[in-house]
Amino acid sequence: MKILGFDTCLDKTYITLSEDGNVLGSKTILSDGENYHSAYLISTIRAVLKDAGLTPRDVELIATDIGPGSFTGIRACTTVARVFAQQLDIKTVGVSSLEILSKIRGRDDMVVLDARKNKAYVYDGKILGAIELEEVDRMVKGRNVVTDNSLLERVSANAESAVSYEAGDYPLGEILSKLAQEKEPADWRKLKPLYIQPPPVFKKQ
Repeated sequence: MKILGFDTCLDKTYITLSEDGNVLGSKTILSDGENYHSAYLISTIRAVLKDAGLTPRDVELIATDIGPGSFTGIRACTTVARVFAQQLDIKTVGVSSLEILSKIRGRDDMVVLDARKNKAYVYDGKILGAIELEEVDRMVKGRNVVTDNSLLERVSANAESAVSYEAGDYPLGEILSKLAQEKEPADWRKLKPLYIQPPPVFKKQ
């Protein structure tokens, strides 16, 4: 099965095209300082498909990160996934960024990501929610943890081991595609963003 997987929820955009566990093409994009990386999602999907000698009609499943992460990024990738799947009449799979990150060291690590407001998103085999940092300090003791740059020092002080996913070149697209194969595909209408905390509301000036 040819799977097109992509993510704009985290600190970069990555797109991976795979078939039966083999990567056919992959690209990663960082923000260029002028445009957020999700702005390049559709053009990069086209490039990945073209480089593999394929067209959108060859894709059999869309896999995407549904969050948590950047609110703009979550909206971008879930919207693009829904549109692609609808137009191609294929199914989708949504995977949490927390589950993806738990696999970056080849095992099932605890994940702790900055949720702001003195909280962290915590994953430990399942999503535990946005938890106060003081409670997180106790939860990570003796654990192997994947975190982000902003919390790495704090988590490292209490955990058995800790790494920041932002500091390494991890195969996130491959992990997303592999996890997607383990889940039940669904109609594009059922693909929803995962907002553990409500999106910010901005008042008009």
